[in-house]
Amino acid sequence: MPLRFVTAGESHGPALVSIVEGAPAGLRLLAADINADLARRQQGYGRGRRMQIERDEVEFLSGVRAGETLGSPVAMFIRNRDWKNWQEIMDPAPRDSDADGARKRAVHRPRPGHADLSGLLKYDRDDARDILERASARETTARVAAGAIARRLLAECGVRIGSHLVHLGGIDARRPSEMPADINAAADASALRTLDADAEQQMIACIDAAKREGNTLGGICEVVVDGLPVGLGSHVSWDRRLDGRLGQAMLSIPAVKGVEVGMGFEAARRTGAEVHDEIAMAPGRTRSGNVRRVTNRAGGLEGGMTTGEPLVLRVAMKPISTLMRPLGTIDTRTGEGAEAVAERSDVTAVPAMGVIAEAMAALVLADAMVEKFGGDSMTELHRNLDAYLAHVAGRLG
Repeated sequence: MPLRFVTAGESHGPALVSIVEGAPAGLRLLAADINADLARRQQGYGRGRRMQIERDEVEFLSGVRAGETLGSPVAMFIRNRDWKNWQEIMDPAPRDSDADGARKRAVHRPRPGHADLSGLLKYDRDDARDILERASARETTARVAAGAIARRLLAECGVRIGSHLVHLGGIDARRPSEMPADINAAADASALRTLDADAEQQMIACIDAAKREGNTLGGICEVVVDGLPVGLGSHVSWDRRLDGRLGQAMLSIPAVKGVEVGMGFEAARRTGAEVHDEIAMAPGRTRSGNVRRVTNRAGGLEGGMTTGEPLVLRVAMKPISTLMRPLGTIDTRTGEGAEAVAERSDVTAVPAMGVIAEAMAALVLADAMVEKFGGDSMTELHRNLDAYLAHVAGRLG
């Protein structure tokens, strides 16, 4: 069975729900494992007041007993503390006041760059709140909860995922010549989750200026995955290529508009000799078949499959659509020009996007691990993984 997940819930509804199916039995899992990543998602300079209201914590509803998964679906419940302020607006039951055509805080001035208008037309709604509440990035809380389970599975298999911010608001952060052994420990110590302290101060000043102007900023995060065995994914069909699966996962994150693997677009500007990674023997590197790439310009993927080198992705997020100095739009009731609605929002959420990108990468990679090595239990998965690594280690030389 594939490892898959589904989420439910609206931004200002009573709660978010995350269900993960396909996690093998016997995976050690505590609520604290999930909550740690939920807290990381809420950090970052430039976030709005919502992060001061919510203190996200998960409640297991099923699939976990005595600190281990059971092999059945894991259902998780995350309460929205802000629900108490929105019950009248988001109440699922009809109210007498609905008869006059609108509830409080109805949205008729869709925001440029958001799902508001396209969703309102597609789903034939009169109030864009019916769209924006689900389209909100608040939904990614449930994704991070699901991703934390996938991260635990990968960790049990010797795989570690980290991320750091490399660009924000026109300012580049230098990538260290030697990455920290624990990328997240270093990145999480930064207010912007960057590894360049000098660039961070410039970025903070840029965020402060954007806030004064009622504007928003985008940026880029880099995700790095170490310890992946060679051969996850496949070249045989388009939908099994791991780079395609990762690309879809990253582009599903709200406001993400681009993904690069390895050199990415820069590879299109270079010659083949400057792009492709030479291969050399490397005794003792069992996860890559006792070979290595002298460089890692491919970012750990060739032909839709892992090479055993670190997987490197860069994920680009556009500026948030809600501006406190709104852009022009129309009023959907009258068709006349208007200023877009100004929902409560962040100046930038790029640091949080890195944590969400980690979660989505973990979900795709954990699914690829289960696909490749199978098993109804972690014991069986480990046995299959160990046998495979022993086999590929003896294939060459």
